[in-house]
Amino acid sequence: MQGLAVSLQRALAQREREGRAASGRAPAARPLAAGAGWSVDDVVCTLGPGDRPYEECHTSACLAVVAAGVFGYRSGNARALMTPGALMLGETGACFECGHRHAAGDRCLSFHYDPAWLDEQAAAAGLAAGARRWRAARVPALRALAPLVAHACADALAQERGHAPGMSAAAWDEIALELALTTLRVVASGKDAGTPAMPGAAAAARVVATLRLIDETPDDAHTLASLASAAGVSEFYLLRTFSAVAGVTPHQYLLRARLRAAALRLAADDEAKIVDVALASGFNDLSNFNAAFRTEFGGSPRAWRAAERERHLTQTSWPNAAQAAARA
Repeated sequence: MQGLAVSLQRALAQREREGRAASGRAPAARPLAAGAGWSVDDVVCTLGPGDRPYEECHTSACLAVVAAGVFGYRSGNARALMTPGALMLGETGACFECGHRHAAGDRCLSFHYDPAWLDEQAAAAGLAAGARRWRAARVPALRALAPLVAHACADALAQERGHAPGMSAAAWDEIALELALTTLRVVASGKDAGTPAMPGAAAAARVVATLRLIDETPDDAHTLASLASAAGVSEFYLLRTFSAVAGVTPHQYLLRARLRAAALRLAADDEAKIVDVALASGFNDLSNFNAAFRTEFGGSPRAWRAAERERHLTQTSWPNAAQAAARA
């Protein structure tokens, strides 16, 4: 997600130039697409440790893909640290608070759903009545959601770079629906989306520093030992606190960060050699990269790039763009 993180860094730099007058400014939301029962916005927040937490109420069922940055989220009695690749969840009418106690800025792809539409789609997909609402504040970066998260980020990056000028609701309707239904299934399983245990402020600060180190240098040769050394704690302590805060182990987070970066590079650059993408993403062995990529995304890197190219061609072709505009 490094391409999306670049825009966040530009927004943070602009705020620095503007000075403290920008303190407390609400996150900027840019509409990307909308359809019957759903919409998606590109949301950039430049608040930092010196700012008061941002408070609001969810006006719809919200599912936000964290594309860059780290922030704290509180909704009701649930608290969670939101990290790249994770999903922030919110029910209609629920008040929430987002804060940047440890690091400035974040960028999310925020999907909003009409509750009645979401219930109808969940029922059609065979989900029981009790499984048609979010029952968690966060879903960590999980393999079950990795392909959909990567698709959404690749589409947002293509629009940002002007590589898909004709892209409209047709580029997002399937992602919006599949992401919602898959998330509902994950939350209903109860295995991966429970309320995370939050350690003390000092432990959380070390985890955030480790998360930022991984996100900023995913291609470095990080190990549990090197990450623990950088954080100034034992390997056991880092493993325990990182897993509690992020919902995944340091190795799982690092591997997922590298694979997301590789997926975005493949989608954005048709000319890049797969071996170069693998090396640039932190893999030193092509066969290991191919195996990890296939496990994460269900296909080879070459197949992923071909599928992304086909998706963009289909989504920006005249008939599909016209039909999407008519539906919107």
